Amino acid sequence: MRLSGNIMADATIRRAISLVGFPAWVGAVVLTLLTAGCATVEREPRPPVFYPPLPNPPRIQYLATFSQARDAGDKPSGFAEFVLGKETPDSDSVRKPYGVAIHEGKILVADTRGNGYAQFDLVAKRFDFILGRGGGAMQKPINITVDRDGTRYVTDTGRNQILSFDRNNKFLKAYGVKDQFKPSDVAVSDNRLYVVDLQHHQIHVLDKASGKTMGKLGKAGSKDGELFQPTNIALGPDNHLYVTDTGNFRVQKLTLDGQFVASYGSIGSGIGKFARPKGVALDRDGRLYVVDAAFENVQVFDRDGKLLMFFGAPGEAPESINLPTVVTIDYDNVRLFQKYAEPKFQLEYVILVASQFGANKVNAYGFGRMEGIDYSVVDRAAERTR
Repeated sequence: MRLSGNIMADATIRRAISLVGFPAWVGAVVLTLLTAGCATVEREPRPPVFYPPLPNPPRIQYLATFSQARDAGDKPSGFAEFVLGKETPDSDSVRKPYGVAIHEGKILVADTRGNGYAQFDLVAKRFDFILGRGGGAMQKPINITVDRDGTRYVTDTGRNQILSFDRNNKFLKAYGVKDQFKPSDVAVSDNRLYVVDLQHHQIHVLDKASGKTMGKLGKAGSKDGELFQPTNIALGPDNHLYVTDTGNFRVQKLTLDGQFVASYGSIGSGIGKFARPKGVALDRDGRLYVVDAAFENVQVFDRDGKLLMFFGAPGEAPESINLPTVVTIDYDNVRLFQKYAEPKFQLEYVILVASQFGANKVNAYGFGRMEGIDYSVVDRAAERTR
């Protein structure tokens, strides 16, 4: 361990002093002593965690965890923790997340136990928790999807509706009527919302503006194109839908009008098998990321369904994932995460994974390349799969 003379900003210390009710003159003395050079203790940095590990050509690095207000960048001083304690209020933390999205530097996390969604603003270094009011009050938010214009679509299984909020978190409207569906996820394609219905084992297609039903995809069953307890959905770069067919232990690829194209995975404990598949996401090269809540990892497939690698494991380490639910891929905010990466590891995109249990609620990983390492063999193998 090493010592550092850096103390957090005076404003944080003054706030901590005022909250415990010290007289002003006492606070002034304490503040003077603290800023006169009292040292805080910093832990030695942990070595970076890569998948696959060195000396293999690494493709993914664990970057950071976002679980509470301080993770947005505004960390309290050691003195503030001494006065106020290290416990984080529920309003300043994520309790039991499911869905996660990112837009314009803001990580958005649907908190099933917090009855709202958290917002980690990485630019302003600010944390907010949005509960919604009136018609936008949330009961059990499960997933959150962000449209290109910043509109947030929250699937709420307590209300059995989809709630939309604008980029400033102002409630806009609710989609769905009584007994219409039990929504677990939403994908947005132009003027349509594709709503996964956990109860009726199908996908509802809604007009984004009016909320009117435009059609339904799939039905209960286990044949190609049929669904049983679908949970998550993603729109791929090929403009196809990828649906986690959880009850059938697979991911199905469908056209926008519901025609079956392909299936990935099956029940089992071997490589490329699933026990409880949940979140699904795709990168621009068509690599398919699938969360398995039972195996507590993320499996990565090529576009033909061949397993390329997997990462993540349960535990207490910062990179651990415990009962993971959703995976999200983002290219637009890489610059905000590059600082967490090994200096020679250049990020191409960011991967966010939510966990319902453990201290790590949302983990950020980066997909990239290490300078000075030959990736030609990896690249040739990738070309053969295209």
